[in-house]
Amino acid sequence: MDSSVTRAQAFGQAEINWDKLDKTKFYVVGAGLFTGLTMGLYPVSVIKTRLQVASGDAVERNAFSVIKGILRMDGIPGLYRGFGTVITGAVPARIIFLTALETSKVAAFKIVEPFKLSETTQAAVANGIAGLTSALFSQAVFVPIDVVSQKLMVQGYSGHQKYNGGLDVARKIIKSDGIRGLYRGFGLSVMTYAPSSAVWWASYGSNQRFIWRILGNGTDLEKESPSQGTIVAVQATGAIIAGVTASCITTPMDTIKTRLQVLEHEGRKTTTKQVVKGLIADDGWKGLYRGLGPRLFSMSAWGTSMILAYEYLSKENSLRAKRLEKSYTRSIPKTKGQNKPDPYLVQNTIHYCEKRM
Repeated sequence: MDSSVTRAQAFGQAEINWDKLDKTKFYVVGAGLFTGLTMGLYPVSVIKTRLQVASGDAVERNAFSVIKGILRMDGIPGLYRGFGTVITGAVPARIIFLTALETSKVAAFKIVEPFKLSETTQAAVANGIAGLTSALFSQAVFVPIDVVSQKLMVQGYSGHQKYNGGLDVARKIIKSDGIRGLYRGFGLSVMTYAPSSAVWWASYGSNQRFIWRILGNGTDLEKESPSQGTIVAVQATGAIIAGVTASCITTPMDTIKTRLQVLEHEGRKTTTKQVVKGLIADDGWKGLYRGLGPRLFSMSAWGTSMILAYEYLSKENSLRAKRLEKSYTRSIPKTKGQNKPDPYLVQNTIHYCEKRM
């Protein structure tokens, strides 16, 4: 078997085939998954945001003290301030993100293929391009939601203004700055989430293949195909490593963006340079990494859950393809002198079954 076939096998283990995915089921299951994940991880976002915007004299300087403070003042509902606003825009934004991600990933792999890069490098570049492109599309929806929800998350905290819900925030922002006020920090958001997305997907694509190489799949032609459990474990591990990598690289920009978006409408006009100087003055260079723990956990959990959802949907398509292949292969004539089907006809049958999907 030549190297191109071997590479195709390795890619087949690691990649989810967007063309064969049941789009209707994906969006329905995806919407439910994202809603549940947003609900479960929203308190983490609240904690991260409060840590990032806390003033230098704030008593709550770590995640545990923030949680205690919120529960003491507002109880459990305090951990869900702004949740209604976020859930309204998060699902559409995630759907746009994933659609752009997968369609651009297919194009990116075709673009980098002629360069004859190594499998790991090719995966990193193609996934990175796809992550960057999808983030650019989704930010058009997500930035206004981000601006409004962040102000709700920190209202009344460390001297921040109080509001009567998301509509009140939006009304005051529009009254003060017009529609463009809802896109305050759009450039910084793109500079934060586009690289973050690119790093996440580039890291996921490359380290997943690295793990497969360690396990010997895709290089040992005699080795049996990995079990479904092994595939899921490798994908989940790749997602966690990608979350850690992306968080460590992009958290400083996220901290700066969050402070600018929140402080800009509090009558405290400030610049990026002033924000950076203030953070360093309060906490040194580690001030740029405020909220790293919650953000790391959130990114890893989001990515892992998304990949597992992909796997759940792709598994059904794979089983359908195998059933079709098995039924058609039974009718293929045996090779003369051997008790097995003609390999050429088997290959044609597989292609036919794939088209039927």
